[in-house]
Amino acid sequence: MSNEAEGQPRGRGGAASGDAGARGGSEEGVAWSGRAGAQAFAGVEAATDWLLGYPFVFEALSHRIGEGAVVVDYGCGPGQVADRAARQLGARVLGVDTSPEMLALARSGGTAVAEYHLVENGRATGLPDGCADAVMCNHVLASLPTEDAVLAVFAEIGRLLRPGGLFILLTTDPTCTDLEYASLRVGEAGAAYGQGEEMTLRLRRTDGSWVEVRNHAWHVDRIPALLEGARFRDVVQRRPTVDEALSLADTALVHSRAWTAERAKPPLVVTSGVAV
Repeated sequence: MSNEAEGQPRGRGGAASGDAGARGGSEEGVAWSGRAGAQAFAGVEAATDWLLGYPFVFEALSHRIGEGAVVVDYGCGPGQVADRAARQLGARVLGVDTSPEMLALARSGGTAVAEYHLVENGRATGLPDGCADAVMCNHVLASLPTEDAVLAVFAEIGRLLRPGGLFILLTTDPTCTDLEYASLRVGEAGAAYGQGEEMTLRLRRTDGSWVEVRNHAWHVDRIPALLEGARFRDVVQRRPTVDEALSLADTALVHSRAWTAERAKPPLVVTSGVAV
């Protein structure tokens, strides 16, 4: 994404999965937890996400929901994506996250139609079964260390969705290790990662510096089977391209750089499924 001066919010994913860690520069062991971690997380630029990720998530949602629909942002972090979704889609957006500090930031900058709930013991507090017409989950899988943890998140999302509700999942392809993207570097150059294996993701901050996040590799071609195992149907995947983004992403962002790596191998995948 571009910076706020160009009209785009910041942020990438959230902490609804639990204890995803990060370190900035040479500082070892600094996590997204706590107020300082939440503020650092909110300063991630996420240009590639705002080009090839979130606009396509919103587009998929817009085709299935009407104004006033209830959308859950599972792993909302500091709330920029939830805020944008509420304003762009005209939906009632419920952001959920495991981090009280992330939610405090989200509430401080949120809109009147976005509200936020804490995830405790794997359950979104205060939200009943079948309360959502749709759920989006952006970059949360990367912080989950095991397949059981992934399936537990999918199960909670299935609980929140009404039958026939739409689930949209945004993930980074862990095989994109050979290219340097505008706002992220995936793993070590040329490395290959096994399913769930720990890898480093480097994210660009709005001040031009980079932060390293310890993530886990979940291969995009494995995700449909996991969703079907969690009782989602009609699973479809899409890898958005720069050419497709021309009509969806912010115009200033699209023309702000060449997007050479993003054109060569788009790193983001949008997966959708329908709750049974």
